[in-house]
Amino acid sequence: MRRRLAVAITAFALAPSAIAQSPQPAQFASSTLWSIADESFGGWSGFEVDPDGVGFVTVSDRGLIVSGRLLRNANGWLIGTETGPILTLTHTDGDPLPRYWDDSEGLAVAPDGRVFVSFEAEHRINEYNDAAVDRAVHLPRAEGFKDLQNNSSLEALAIDADGALYTLPERSGELTRPFDVFRYRDGEWTIPFTIPRRGDFLPVGADIGPDGRFYLLERRLSSSQLGFASRVRRFDLGEDTLDGEITLLETQPRTHDNLEGIAVWQDALGDMRITMISDDNHRFFQKNEIVEYIVPGDLPPPEDNLSDETLDPDDENL
Repeated sequence: MRRRLAVAITAFALAPSAIAQSPQPAQFASSTLWSIADESFGGWSGFEVDPDGVGFVTVSDRGLIVSGRLLRNANGWLIGTETGPILTLTHTDGDPLPRYWDDSEGLAVAPDGRVFVSFEAEHRINEYNDAAVDRAVHLPRAEGFKDLQNNSSLEALAIDADGALYTLPERSGELTRPFDVFRYRDGEWTIPFTIPRRGDFLPVGADIGPDGRFYLLERRLSSSQLGFASRVRRFDLGEDTLDGEITLLETQPRTHDNLEGIAVWQDALGDMRITMISDDNHRFFQKNEIVEYIVPGDLPPPEDNLSDETLDPDDENL
């Protein structure tokens, strides 16, 4: 995905920031910029936040992983971070991931602490008992992985309370084709459901919240408005169904940077918080930011919140 975005991202740097939002269920709460004095810093994509909204872990698209703490003020708003050292994910032999095998994108942490990482170049999911020191174990590959597009595959990864993994590609291959959702449970891959395409947004992150619902972060690159727009859709997760679709938030281009990672947790008031992280594509004019929205308890009916936009066959986001 990095090469495809390069030209438009360069133009994005030349345009001033714009923030404009319409009423929507999720409301902006706070954000903070994040940086470390380390030349390997950047490109953060997969993201997990602890149930208390403080601890976090993230992976970059160069096979790196780092954990830390989100600093908050008395009102719970983000004001900064404390971060540990940047570590390198390992291959099955214990060595650092080789080039082309290191494009880590999705991240999921199991209830027992195991870490799962999805990759969009060499389509696969690695399992680590301890991602800081452990050798990778490759999960079996789903039959459908071989048909995924290069550099546009397993961007999103989520895990439910029972340890089942869910992943989906960034691109479905056709304008009218929904996104297959792959589930890994009891040692087997299935495709229990699909997610419909709506407009020209593409999946980049996923999480299953403490409410048991499936949250999907999507991104749209706007060449005309010179920036990224983000959208989060939420679904009721059944055994073999996803329904109750609702769009929780949709930003205008350049409201935030290139949001790619999503984590959902519940605060002390019982509201859901959607915390997201941006990928700066290792470019000096972009930024790594952590952004948070709040979803109050009462939401409008799902059918009032859907959007079917006309797709442009020539759009580079397809």
